Amino acid sequence: MAIAGTVLEARIAELVEPSLADLGYELVRVQITGRERMTVQVMAERADGGRIGTDDLEMIARQLSAVLDVADPIRSAWVLECSSPGIDRPLTRAKDFERFAGHLVRIELDPPEAGQRRFSGILLGSDGSAVRLRQDHGAEVALPVAAIRRAKLVLTQALIEATRTPPQPH
Repeated sequence: MAIAGTVLEARIAELVEPSLADLGYELVRVQITGRERMTVQVMAERADGGRIGTDDLEMIARQLSAVLDVADPIRSAWVLECSSPGIDRPLTRAKDFERFAGHLVRIELDPPEAGQRRFSGILLGSDGSAVRLRQDHGAEVALPVAAIRRAKLVLTQALIEATRTPPQPH
């Protein structure tokens, strides 16, 4: 399960995922913005769960730039931007919906579910075809994965505490 993007975003994801894996990273999202000069944003995280730094991002950018230059999936001018997901990250993969269960999320659907497009509440997990959420008013809802256009963690103190790296022994 992955949140669907455009056909071009999916093609770029397919091209860059193997290189990221070889370097020890996982793809979180590919997002393309702009028309005249497109920006290809590749969001990645370390496969070992460690923090990603600027040196990591520079290495990823060099590798992916070479991969995309050879494959040439974009016929117009474009720029590559590599980033980490950050604390209030997008949720794009099945494991994200499991890993961050218990945290506050915002989810946007297209098409709407029961006339509602935006949902907010505590993430309860996913079974692969639906994401479960306890809404702010207490009702639980199962949102079809195929309809999710955006899902993002909301920055809270609980999220900050949960993502804090434990001190390393000296």
